[in-house]
Amino acid sequence: MLGIMLLGNELLASLKAGEWAPQLLGQLWFDLDAKSLNLVQAVVQRYLFAQLWDPIIVELLLWPAWIIFVVPGVLFLILFRDRRNRFAPRKYLN
Repeated sequence: MLGIMLLGNELLASLKAGEWAPQLLGQLWFDLDAKSLNLVQAVVQRYLFAQLWDPIIVELLLWPAWIIFVVPGVLFLILFRDRRNRFAPRKYLN
């Protein structure tokens, strides 16, 4: 749901600007809470794996924000969907 809202926001911003104006995940995070973004960077670089931040996490932060939420959402919908066909006659369900 959040991914769809972010996509709608990006589309409206793009229409208003007259060109594609992506809302990047890193910019969204910075706008919401810049201190936590800096904290995560410091923790990853100091305590986890320093090379993980620059090529991998920075690349994800430069993606449009809606992609980060829509892709896992679609995967969860596919993985955890109700496999019963509600429109099939009862004799075919057993």
